Amino acid sequence: MDATRTFDVQKLRADFPILSRTVHGKPLVYLDNGASAQKPRAVIDAIRNVYEHEYSNVHRAAHELSAACTEKFEQARRTVQRFLNAPEDREVIFVRGTTEGINLVAQTFGRANIGQGDEIVITAMEHHSNIVPWQMLCEEKGAKLRVAPMDDTGTLIFDEYVKLVNDRTKLVGVVHVSNALGTVNPVKRMAEAAHKVGAVILVDGAQAAPHMRIDVQELGVDFYAFSGHKAFGPTGIGALWGRAELLEAMPPWQGGGEMIKTVKFEKTTYAAIPHKFEAGTPNIADTIGLAAGLEYLMEIGLDNMEAYEHELLEYATTQVSAIEGVRVIGTAQNKAGVISFVLDGIHAADAGMILDEQGIAVRVGQHCAEPVMDFFKIPATVRASFAFYNTREEVDALVKGIHKVKELFA
Repeated sequence: MDATRTFDVQKLRADFPILSRTVHGKPLVYLDNGASAQKPRAVIDAIRNVYEHEYSNVHRAAHELSAACTEKFEQARRTVQRFLNAPEDREVIFVRGTTEGINLVAQTFGRANIGQGDEIVITAMEHHSNIVPWQMLCEEKGAKLRVAPMDDTGTLIFDEYVKLVNDRTKLVGVVHVSNALGTVNPVKRMAEAAHKVGAVILVDGAQAAPHMRIDVQELGVDFYAFSGHKAFGPTGIGALWGRAELLEAMPPWQGGGEMIKTVKFEKTTYAAIPHKFEAGTPNIADTIGLAAGLEYLMEIGLDNMEAYEHELLEYATTQVSAIEGVRVIGTAQNKAGVISFVLDGIHAADAGMILDEQGIAVRVGQHCAEPVMDFFKIPATVRASFAFYNTREEVDALVKGIHKVKELFA
């Protein structure tokens, strides 16, 4: 099936007001979706509607506004459950984003279950958010961080990963889709290997959840975190899913209102999950906005969206790779919509500035993945990251822009 013919991109683009603007007098070509995606009217309207018509604090009052807002807030939890195909809505914890979700697991499950001589396994392509929390925990507990290697295409060397996972391994942390390379990791197989030795597995789903169908039961993982702003929703909101039996056994992370059952000076007892992990007033309107974004994605059809983005990636890879003096970084066979590249003799920051002058928004730098840059022996890359509202014409504009960069540095 030719997804480019069955996927009505122009109709969908009309749902995103910002895509009709110009930058430096040129039509905006937004190819920085890996950093943050744009927002459809459905999300914008949902947030505005909360503040204009329904806003109140949730869970705590007896009046109508609070009841209505609480229902929408908890409906958002059920939306996340459905989006991830999670068994129960009480397994969904609202957090600020993927980074907070990973830190929550590190500081609760990690502190309670990882000790001297234990090991945590991650991969060589992780975002800093799935490196630093585990380094901090290992330093505190006397545990060891092990890193599963990748090859020159940016593909995980699975056999080496399996060798690292042993009876000392307590947790595996893996990115589902690499933000710097686009590599899609074999999460299901990795989970099976982790569970054979009694370890749990946490998945950084920040780059995967907005671009493919996620089924945590099918994947067989224990924790899955993602961010709302990359999934066409608001900033400052995301979700952590965890298996109920793990969450119930974990201590709270933060103390305060909402996460308690009773408070006495002698002793406090804690609320049931998920509220045990949601201290204080939550990000109410943005949680409802997150749900609107996920509903929008599910209405489009995540399988259709993934097929379209894959065809767009293939087209873009062919076009960009054909440019003389351009080297694509990350050529794994199984990739999502990310192309990172370097230009001979031209720094990524300079290339990004010139592309911006053409109205083309890309990311430049290390992409919070400094070890990846070290592996490929480069200081930085230009990264074009795609979403379902991007088009072949925008890829052509990127290619033209790269040629312009080369001309200016010739």
